[in-house]
Amino acid sequence: MSESADPLDRLPAAYRSQVEQVLIPREAIAAKLDVLAAEIDRDYADRELLLVGVLKGAIFVVADLHRRLEVPSAVDFMAVSSYGSATTSSGVVRIMKDLDTEIEGRDVLVVEDIVDSGLTLDYLLKNLRSRRPASVEVLSLLTKPSRREVDLPIRYVGFEVPDVFVVGYGLDFAEHYRGLSDIVTLRPEAYGG
Repeated sequence: MSESADPLDRLPAAYRSQVEQVLIPREAIAAKLDVLAAEIDRDYADRELLLVGVLKGAIFVVADLHRRLEVPSAVDFMAVSSYGSATTSSGVVRIMKDLDTEIEGRDVLVVEDIVDSGLTLDYLLKNLRSRRPASVEVLSLLTKPSRREVDLPIRYVGFEVPDVFVVGYGLDFAEHYRGLSDIVTLRPEAYGG
């Protein structure tokens, strides 16, 4: 069976007409996570790491990254909201689910799917630092520097993306498209753009 030349052909049929293009194919995501995991293993050698996934978008990044790590690591999650069902951040951040784990004295790696304006992450980092961890760093699979409103230290970056609306690999629009293995852009009519 030959692989289709059109990357849209491997998307679920129900979504193909809504997708404009495959921006980052699954193979590139996997290769980048291999590189990032190797960097983290080097940086955290002889230390235990707590991955803090930001729900819901980071679920796939956390799971795939965690399986690649060789350093001892645990996982916890936070859910924060600043979007609702909109395509841009409202700037008002609410913690919907807090950590189950105490982080005082621990090395924490916040794992994000995307950093856009940075407002949500800025709030989250201030909140986590107030809990006196040994360290707090950030990994974001995607970043949109052109949209940044606050200067943030993102230690591990997967891909810089242009100012386009992206979904897939955990990223959603109105709770759809998260399960796509590729990161794609939608046709404007699919999200009212």
